[in-house]
Amino acid sequence: MNILDQIIAFTDHAHGDQLRKYSPERYIVHPVRVMETCRKYTDNVKVLAAAILHDVLEDTPVTKEEIRNFLNGIMKPDQTDKTISIVEELTDVYIKSTYPNLNRRERKNKELERLKKISPEAQTIKYADILDNCIGIAECDPEFAQVYLRESRNILEHLTKGDPALHAEVVRVLDELLTE
Repeated sequence: MNILDQIIAFTDHAHGDQLRKYSPERYIVHPVRVMETCRKYTDNVKVLAAAILHDVLEDTPVTKEEIRNFLNGIMKPDQTDKTISIVEELTDVYIKSTYPNLNRRERKNKELERLKKISPEAQTIKYADILDNCIGIAECDPEFAQVYLRESRNILEHLTKGDPALHAEVVRVLDELLTE
């Protein structure tokens, strides 16, 4: 089993029985699609690994140390460190449970300020994440989709350090979805 297949299996186990919010799909389909989108633009194993793992810290009880222990068994230490660093960059900080006094707009604005500073690799994964989420939400919840699509379009206006071809593709798709 290659490294990415092992990371998919680890991530699938981490997400357990979770399903996607807007569909009956097992959660693992989302990080795999995000990774597959990234793979069209890069073959960097650290980026692809982080794409698969991008929601683990945010959405599961798995800790950074558990991810580190797992990755150290299949990657070189510097690859592990970079992969975890990217995953941490992609983990939302301004969440409702931690900041209950902030409304959605305030949390999203603070998160955007944080995201502006993340690495180009993390921004590339964020583009793929936005693309996958927007397509799914547009199909399953058209009303909320308009809010989410505008928020995502705003993020893309400010996150410009990632892969430029992927950025352009995601902007094109969002603009199409916003005019439907």
